[in-house]
Amino acid sequence: MSKILIVPGLNGSGPDHWQTRWEACLPNCERVMQADWEHPRRAPWVAALLAAVDRNPDSIVVAHSLGCALLANAVKEYPHIKVRAALLVSPSDVDWVAPIEDPLRDFAPMPLERFAFRTIVVASENDPYVKLERARFFAAEWGAAFIDIGAKGHINADSQLGDWPEGLAILKKLTEQE
Repeated sequence: MSKILIVPGLNGSGPDHWQTRWEACLPNCERVMQADWEHPRRAPWVAALLAAVDRNPDSIVVAHSLGCALLANAVKEYPHIKVRAALLVSPSDVDWVAPIEDPLRDFAPMPLERFAFRTIVVASENDPYVKLERARFFAAEWGAAFIDIGAKGHINADSQLGDWPEGLAILKKLTEQE
């Protein structure tokens, strides 16, 4: 069974976030830790992700928000990154958000290199950080499948998804294709 790398975005994922809940209930999970969750910088965040992947080659990345841009930046810099598959949820549009939110500037522009591994992008119709059309565009550029889950906001703790069983089913679909 592949290791599941949980990759949160800005501010990390708090105790009520589905990523934190998955980490507690799924076997074989590891959170990719960052030195500074509130002031993200691309180079050290990419280095932390790459270190986790190096420790766990052929892992499955489960990224949320800025974590999706992080993986895209890692793929751009290291196209042969040893990731088996990725589930990218609510990929924040750093091209749109970064001009107004300083912590995200270092991740723009959004890399659009095609991923060399299976990927599913999940987006919401009313996400304040990415328009549905942009999320669909990112998925197409990355060579990913795309799932619109309806109006769920930023698909985070504020969305009150609990363990997010719909997301677990999507993860299961992704991992069954191994």
